Amino acid sequence: MAVARKTILITGCTVGGIGGGLAEVFLEKGYHVFAGLRNPSKASPTLTKSSHVTLLTLDVLRAESITSAVERVTTQTGGKLDILLNNSGGNLILPGLDVPIEKAKQMFDLNFWAPVAMIQAFAPLLIKARGTIVNNTSVNAVVPMPLMSMYNASKAALATASDTWRIELEPLGVRVIALATMGVKTNAFVNKTMVELPKSSQYWDIREFIYGIYDGRLQSSGITTNEYAQKVYHEVESGVSGITWVGGGAGMARFSWWLFPRSLRDMLVESIMPFKKEMAKASQKKKV
Repeated sequence: MAVARKTILITGCTVGGIGGGLAEVFLEKGYHVFAGLRNPSKASPTLTKSSHVTLLTLDVLRAESITSAVERVTTQTGGKLDILLNNSGGNLILPGLDVPIEKAKQMFDLNFWAPVAMIQAFAPLLIKARGTIVNNTSVNAVVPMPLMSMYNASKAALATASDTWRIELEPLGVRVIALATMGVKTNAFVNKTMVELPKSSQYWDIREFIYGIYDGRLQSSGITTNEYAQKVYHEVESGVSGITWVGGGAGMARFSWWLFPRSLRDMLVESIMPFKKEMAKASQKKKV
């Protein structure tokens, strides 16, 4: 028998992360949640114990895993899905000159091509439900945060494609939202493996600064995953489409970004990521 509640499939629902927070809030709001994880044992007790949650062993980088998820959802819903929320993603902090090309391709596979594969696979269910696609991108899609060019570019690709899909899928009755996410405290940097800077790097002298970013400092002023998820739920239910800024300070940041000239925007970026300051300090040390 098909589930009676509205349905949502969320990828990357590991406890302590954005996906886990989203899953718990949509569950709280009355949805049946299909929670996708590569390892379901990493779901929170709230998700594990609920009869309104279906844990899916889902690796978005494997076609056969996506196919299996489609079959499972189809069986339980009668072939409909109200919301597909592509949340899975990864980050990479390293200067563009030093990023191994293979690592960069892996970043795009996870942050861009995986959502494409999910959308194509679940399109029939979404069209039947006249549903909604929500893609979790990042403010880095428009904000040129130093040392994160591959991440920025992969999220920009997803944001741009999402806004195009908004137009393409509207005649089919499917709404598309691209979340420009900012300022959320998660456990994303816990046990995260750093990519070592080569000794030949032009940025070798600021390596400690680069490695230090892995301590999660960029999330220090962010909101909780629950607060973020509540905001996302509100945006989804409000009927918005297209690129939507969500997260700690998102409203002011959006206003400032489009209003300020580039010089002031660069100053804002520098205040968050003092890259130029660190490079200047390293240059001064060489002169002493």
